[in-house]
Amino acid sequence: MKKKFEIIGFIITWLAVIAQLILMIQNRQADIAETVIRFISFFTILTNTLVALYFSTKVFKLSNNLFSRNGALTAITTFILIVGIVYQIALRKIWAPTGLQLIVNELLHTIIPLYFLVYLILYSNKSDYNYKQVLAWIIYPIAYLIFVFTRGYYSNYYPYPFLNISEIGTRQAGINTVIIFCASVCLMLLLIFIGKHFKRMQNWKEN
Repeated sequence: MKKKFEIIGFIITWLAVIAQLILMIQNRQADIAETVIRFISFFTILTNTLVALYFSTKVFKLSNNLFSRNGALTAITTFILIVGIVYQIALRKIWAPTGLQLIVNELLHTIIPLYFLVYLILYSNKSDYNYKQVLAWIIYPIAYLIFVFTRGYYSNYYPYPFLNISEIGTRQAGINTVIIFCASVCLMLLLIFIGKHFKRMQNWKEN
């Protein structure tokens, strides 16, 4: 059952990411090179790609990599849930895609986040819940924000309206950034706490 779950996750996540790239290129407002850079500027795309890569390592039985380290599953779950939560709260009401874009959009922002959460619940183990992982994995959103704001400064392109300094100002963009960053850390800590408690209860029942 676990292998089937991983294969399905592998297929739908890669299909969603690739389909989104194709849609962006088809509807591009800049040259292809700039469009691809904008594509990888979305936290949604980067994080769904992490999910796809995670499932890839499981499907092809690859070990000794970033995704096989303790805490990787919980950290990636945190970030893909942030993708879903931020979309539902801040973006859904301002964008109404149709057709294939609607399907891909729901996969990236709703279905895959929930699917990966279910995977965590069903197949995580004790090593996936370690508070030390927080310090290691917060490098990811920090690096992302540095990239987005640096590139935005020179190109005046920001992938999300709540990060768009040109439109909302540095102060508001900074506040939004801090809120989302703190929410990510708190969610990761919460998942670790719940996971540790759940696994402890599970071990107690088995004994």
